[in-house]
Amino acid sequence: MMESLRSAADFLRELGQPEVAVVLGSGLGDVLPLEDERVVRFTDVPGFPRPTAPGHKGEIAVGRIDGREVLVQRGRLHYYEGYSPEEIVFPVRAYALLGVKALVLTNASGGIAEGLAPGDLVLIRDHINMLGFNPLRGPNPEELGPRFPDMTEAYDPELREVAWEVARELGISLREGVYLATMGPSYETPSEIKAFRALGADLVGMSTVPEVIAARHAGVRVLAISCVTNLAAGIAKHPLSHEEVLGIGRKKAAELGELIRHLIPRLPV
Repeated sequence: MMESLRSAADFLRELGQPEVAVVLGSGLGDVLPLEDERVVRFTDVPGFPRPTAPGHKGEIAVGRIDGREVLVQRGRLHYYEGYSPEEIVFPVRAYALLGVKALVLTNASGGIAEGLAPGDLVLIRDHINMLGFNPLRGPNPEELGPRFPDMTEAYDPELREVAWEVARELGISLREGVYLATMGPSYETPSEIKAFRALGADLVGMSTVPEVIAARHAGVRVLAISCVTNLAAGIAKHPLSHEEVLGIGRKKAAELGELIRHLIPRLPV
């Protein structure tokens, strides 16, 4: 595994030496154009799988935002696509070897907490892993991180504070909450949503958590922003659909892009 990761990192190093990486989720692939960007497909990078989910472009761009070099991953991999946990976190681990110090994750989610509405942007402060797996299972690559990494502050408090400051300056409304990850691809039942709410979840989705675990294992700081694209089952008054997810994502793309574009130069790494 480490040989494949080093090959991927060496390939990406030819594009630049970014300190910050951004992963753009469902319907959000176009929110962050870069200055002087160099673009490759996932399939061009050694070891990278190809995303199959609708709304995920499957490309990597390296360029600049206000002088800071940034890597942007447009699209991501999910367990429901049939990929292994190791394949899902392969890109994040390659970025860690590349020298990335901070990872900004975005996703689309279903709103569980009272008061959330489609279009809300929510800073993730913690997560609940209901995927049924941990991407660190198996032999531990000591080159990446320790056998038992701490997850007390998986979502970096200092980076979250920067996001709050930037949002206030831009007049962008933010919420904060706990994200619960499920395996998918089916949406949750109303009874499952009731159980998740009782567990303390504010949001539900099918991604992000494996990437966070792998990033923290490798010492990469994490900031995650979720776009509520629908109310969860039993809360929404209509059947759930992926078309709704993509549609709301596209409507909020400009605002989310503006937030990320302004916070990246200010992230301490």
